[in-house]
Amino acid sequence: MTLPDITYTLRTASPAKTRAEAVVVGIGQGAKDVEVAAGAEDVKAAYGRRWRGMLATLGVSGKTGEVTRMPAGPEIGAQLLVLVGLGPCSTSGPGADGTYSADAVRRAAGAAARSVPNATSVAVALPADTPELVRAVTEGYLLGGYTYTAYKSGTAKSGEDSKGPSDVAFLSGIARRTDAVTAFEEAQILAQAIAGTREWVNVPPADLTPPAFAEAIEHVAGLIDGVETTVYDEKKLAELGCGGILAVGMGSEAKPRLVELTYSPDDARGHIALVGKGITFDSGGLTIKPGSSMSHMKSDMAGAAAVAQATFAIARLGLPVKVSAFVPMAENMVSGSSYRPGDVVTHYGGTTVEVSNMDAEGRMILADALVRATEVSPDVIIDVATLTGHMVVALGDRVSGVLGSEEVVERILAAAEVAGEQMWPMPIPEWMDERIRSSKVADLNQHDWIRWGGGLYAAAFLREFTGGLPWAHLDIAGPSFNSGGASGHLTPGGTGAAVATLVDFVREMATDQ
Repeated sequence: MTLPDITYTLRTASPAKTRAEAVVVGIGQGAKDVEVAAGAEDVKAAYGRRWRGMLATLGVSGKTGEVTRMPAGPEIGAQLLVLVGLGPCSTSGPGADGTYSADAVRRAAGAAARSVPNATSVAVALPADTPELVRAVTEGYLLGGYTYTAYKSGTAKSGEDSKGPSDVAFLSGIARRTDAVTAFEEAQILAQAIAGTREWVNVPPADLTPPAFAEAIEHVAGLIDGVETTVYDEKKLAELGCGGILAVGMGSEAKPRLVELTYSPDDARGHIALVGKGITFDSGGLTIKPGSSMSHMKSDMAGAAAVAQATFAIARLGLPVKVSAFVPMAENMVSGSSYRPGDVVTHYGGTTVEVSNMDAEGRMILADALVRATEVSPDVIIDVATLTGHMVVALGDRVSGVLGSEEVVERILAAAEVAGEQMWPMPIPEWMDERIRSSKVADLNQHDWIRWGGGLYAAAFLREFTGGLPWAHLDIAGPSFNSGGASGHLTPGGTGAAVATLVDFVREMATDQ
């Protein structure tokens, strides 16, 4: 279980008359003053002339993330009124005419989920008058309420909170429309996949070694109709010639794995290959990291978790697109058997690589998996990886970099916009070819120790293993892990970055033909 065991419903009901213990309404920043958001007008009407003065007395500003709780009084049916800030309303562009973006609603719903811990029932009356907003409020609330408590003594299992609500109703004027119900149901499936990604990222690395991670993916896959799984252990990897995965895993007692997932619907309208980096812990190997840089390295498998969970979500949604997922796993440790600077590794497919930085291990395991992906002849390949600190330096810790074939990058960015994830295009300059081919003893150089453009170098390296197929690389090194406090629908620890974007990319593929 990765989300609280709560009954969720979509209803047409008045938030002022609901008998839920707590009712959540949105407050935004209008042109001149704070304003009640769509969906909660009758709450404002119930308080009449007291409303504006009450907000002023409480200091309600409507800014993003602001939460104000107050006893509801006799004016409405609920006992607790929760006012959640939506920020400025849109006056131009998408979502204009005094409305709020799906992203604003998603963040507000996430904050609301953490603001009603003692209520047994909650009615959420945030803007939800389109299927897009129904999706946003549902995703936001479910993800904002996610917690990871598996290792805390005296608490419920991860994602479960006995003190939280058992019933949550999302109030919407279009609740009876088929498209709204579909959006509501699909949002729950997507939220479950994102929460599942967070769950795996949050597990301590001693308990999620490559063999354990492979077993976890295989277990979940077995619960989903239409998903087939193949797991390659170290002996089978050697037979295949997956030199990159084996080299990175040489220093650990926990041996590497390669998990391959396939979802093949009968009515497939396209075929996508997904590849995810699964370094279950990254010490840096012989190029050892400083101690402070290892503290969150259990999250170095976030790309693998995202790819696996996105595949599961696509299958559960029944999207008519074939998915072939490749999840290479290794633990990058230090020992007498670790691979060394100067070694030459032969990857799956025969390309040789001179290695010089044992902390640039992600590209080594991805290279083998990417070549495997080309062999199934997909229409497009997307790899997801916590690949480089360079990308965090360039874009910060909330924005993913996207590199690769121009048309695929554009489609990824469009999907990210729908999903509410921040991504930014980055180039792969032609002169990177000279850098990655600078080895005097092998086909490619894994790393060249030039400080500038390391994230671009890594993408250029990966491109060599894509067989010229349409491809994009998502570097999620920054957004994959939240080392701070909760904000909106993001909670501490693993964030589930890229899952929603991958699913929305495949949704769009399903409508292309």
